[in-house]
Amino acid sequence: MKTLDTVVFSIAFAAPALAQEPLGAIDWLNDPAPISVARPLEAPLQPPPESDVEGAVVPDVDVMPLDGARPDAAGLLPGSTTGLPPNLWAGSSTDTLISLFSRLPSDPLPAIQALYYTLLLAEAEAPADAGAEARFLRARLGALRKMGAVEPALALVQQAGPYDADLFDQWFDLALLSGTENEACSALTQEPELSDRYDARIYCGARTGDWQTAALTYETATALGVLDSPSERLLAHFLDPETIDADTTLAPAATMTPLLYRLYEAAGTPLPTRNLPREFAVADMRGLTGLKAEIEAAERLTRTGALPANRLLGLYTDQSPAASGGVWERVAGVQDLEQAILDTDAQAVGEILPDLWRDMKREGLGVAFATLFAQSLSTLDLQGRGREAAFEVALLSQDYESLAPKLATNDARGRFLVGLAQGTPDADLASETPQIAIAEAFAANAAHPDHADMLEAGRLGQAILTAALQLDGAGPNQASDIVAGLSTLRAVGLEDTARKAALQILLLKAGT
Repeated sequence: MKTLDTVVFSIAFAAPALAQEPLGAIDWLNDPAPISVARPLEAPLQPPPESDVEGAVVPDVDVMPLDGARPDAAGLLPGSTTGLPPNLWAGSSTDTLISLFSRLPSDPLPAIQALYYTLLLAEAEAPADAGAEARFLRARLGALRKMGAVEPALALVQQAGPYDADLFDQWFDLALLSGTENEACSALTQEPELSDRYDARIYCGARTGDWQTAALTYETATALGVLDSPSERLLAHFLDPETIDADTTLAPAATMTPLLYRLYEAAGTPLPTRNLPREFAVADMRGLTGLKAEIEAAERLTRTGALPANRLLGLYTDQSPAASGGVWERVAGVQDLEQAILDTDAQAVGEILPDLWRDMKREGLGVAFATLFAQSLSTLDLQGRGREAAFEVALLSQDYESLAPKLATNDARGRFLVGLAQGTPDADLASETPQIAIAEAFAANAAHPDHADMLEAGRLGQAILTAALQLDGAGPNQASDIVAGLSTLRAVGLEDTARKAALQILLLKAGT
C-alpha cells in the first residue's frame, strides 16, 4: 500500500511574532503555506482507467493551456506536492462538490483538517460541468474562510485572477480581513463594474482619495435605499469623520461583514473578534490589538491549522503573563514548561506537564502543543503522570511512530496505541468501541462499500472528501463510520492521515 504522509509546511516566526504580509500565489509556489497539508504520495495516485471499470462513466475533460484555464481549476499545491491526479474532481458534479464543501465542520480532527486543506488547495482540473462563473472555486474559498485560512484563500483567488466580477467580492473581503485592500480598491475605482456593491465602491473611492465620487455614490445609494442601516451610518462617518459623536455608541451590526468590521475600526470603535466567525480572527493578527486578544485569535486559528504552532508559541513567550486565569494560565504554563525543558529538569517538567496538557487538549490545541514539545519531552526521564502525558503528546506529534514507543507503558492501552502508531493495532487488545472499530479498519484491505462506487467511477476527490467527512463526524461510539472512513482513506494511500486520525479519535474524542 502506498502511503500519504502528513507534513506541516510552516514559516518560522521569531518571538515576538510580528504581523506578516499575506502570501501571494507565486510566494506559495516558492515558500509553502503556513498550514498543515498532505505530503505527496510515493507515486501519483490515479483512478481506474475507463477501460478497466465496467459501466463507469468518465466524462470528457477539456484540456487547455494554463492562461486559458477556467478559474475553477486554480490551485496552489501542484500534483508534485499532493500526489493527487489532475482529474481529481473531473468525474463529479459541481453541485455535489459544493454540497460536500458546505458540510466541512468548524472544528475538525487535525489530521482530517490537513486533508481538507490539501483537497481545497490542490491544483486540478475543474469538474466537467463547471461553467465560467467560478462556483467551484468560490465554494473552496468559502470553506477556507470558514477555517480562518485567509492567507491561502487570498493567494488562491489572486492566482485565479481576481479582476473578474465573479471573484472580485471574495478578493475584496479577504483583502479587508488581512489589511491589504489597497490593490483591490484601486481596481474597483478604475473598473466599478467589478462589483455591484455600493458600499465597496464608496469605501474604495474614499480609500483611494476620490472623495467626490465616493460622496456622490453614497448620496445615490442612500436615495435608492440599497444600504443597510449600519453601512449607511458607518460610511457617513468614514466619509466625514467630524460627524462622529463621541457620546454616541455604535452598536455592532447583527450580521458582520469584513467591510463593516473595518468601518467600525475606522470609526474608532474596533470590535472584539472572539464572537465573530473565525475568519475575523485574522484581523487581530495585524499587531493592532492587545496581546491577550492576539493570543486568543491565534489560538482560534491554530485549532484549524490556519496558523502554525510556532507563531502561537511566539505569542505565548512574548512577555510575562499580564494577569491570571484564562489565556494567561496557558501563557504561564508554556513559559514554565519551556524553561524546565531548557534546564533539563525532569522533575519540574513532570509537575507542570499533566495539568498543562489537560488544558491544551481541552482548548483544542493538543496537536499544536505536541508539534512544539514532543521531541524535547521524549529526551527526558519522566515518571508517573508526567510520563503518561508525554506519551500522549508523542502520539499526537508528527513523529508519533518513532517517539511513542520510547514513552509507552506496558499495559493493554499502551500496547494498542503503539501498535496503532505503527499501523498494526492488535484487535486482541481492543476493549472499547472505538478501539475495536479502528482495529477492524486497519485489518481491511479495500475501500469501504460506502465509497467503492465513487472510486470505481473515477470520482476520487469526492470519495476522499466523503470518507473524510464521515470519519470527522463520527462520535467515539459510531463504529460503522469509523470503520468506513479509515478503511477508505487507507485504501487510497492516506495511511499517515488514517493513523493520525485514529489516534486523535482515541486521545481527543474518546479520551482513552
